Amino acid sequence: MLTIREIQVKTIAFFTEKGVPNPKLDTDLLIAEVLGLKRLDLYLDNDRPLTELQLNQLRSLVKRRANREPLQYILGYSEFCGIRLKVTPVTLIPRQETEELVEHLRNRIVTEPGTILDLGTGCGALAIALAKLYPRARVTATDQCPEAIVLAQENAAKFIPENSIQFKKGSWFNCVDKGSRFDLIVSNPPYLSDDEMQSAEPEVAEHEPRHALVGGEDGLSDIRQILAQAPNYLSPDGLLALETGIEQEAGLKELAENAGLESEGGADMSGRPRFFFCRV
Repeated sequence: MLTIREIQVKTIAFFTEKGVPNPKLDTDLLIAEVLGLKRLDLYLDNDRPLTELQLNQLRSLVKRRANREPLQYILGYSEFCGIRLKVTPVTLIPRQETEELVEHLRNRIVTEPGTILDLGTGCGALAIALAKLYPRARVTATDQCPEAIVLAQENAAKFIPENSIQFKKGSWFNCVDKGSRFDLIVSNPPYLSDDEMQSAEPEVAEHEPRHALVGGEDGLSDIRQILAQAPNYLSPDGLLALETGIEQEAGLKELAENAGLESEGGADMSGRPRFFFCRV
């Protein structure tokens, strides 16, 4: 019977051969998942043998990861802002950069917003994080994918009071009531160009939903719609906050100016221009 240590060595080597990023971390997390343990516990008992049933379960998961299926889809969850969200291939996997957007908002917003709109909510990550951060706010979250809405509702039910978020099916502002005004509008819209998608890692290009990643030939088709319509929905002192591509700031500033918005870029932890903020 193979022990945890022996399986770690074999799996790390296999993942390395297949070009899997972070082979050691992924190996540990998959073994821990099969055994129902925390990652640290593996190293406290790494001479423990696995049963044949456990080995078969692990082999199935390892094969999926070797085929570059994202680890989060295999595990069925992703950590985001201190909570564990259920994720499935119908939505994007929440990223570290989107957590950074929440932190930017925490630092920028002085007066707690009374109304918040999350456009393209996916699994509900931004809407839920902001509902927890601003518990008195009325939060609305939209998505054009009905399966995403169901998933976001399931996640919301675990972490925030019932009816804290109103979910609506539709594309961007199309399902938002006319005349509605929001103190904060957030979105992580599709912003990859067609060329960028061609060179993306297999985890992204082959497994995550293309419609949530690619914003047309230049990556800006969805952002154009958001910036053009945002002035109709922002409160007088409201803030629009977007996660965007790192090469898009010049084009975004022009689009914002054409929409009558004052704009400012924001950097991610690597110093890249990842975020875009607008006011009327």
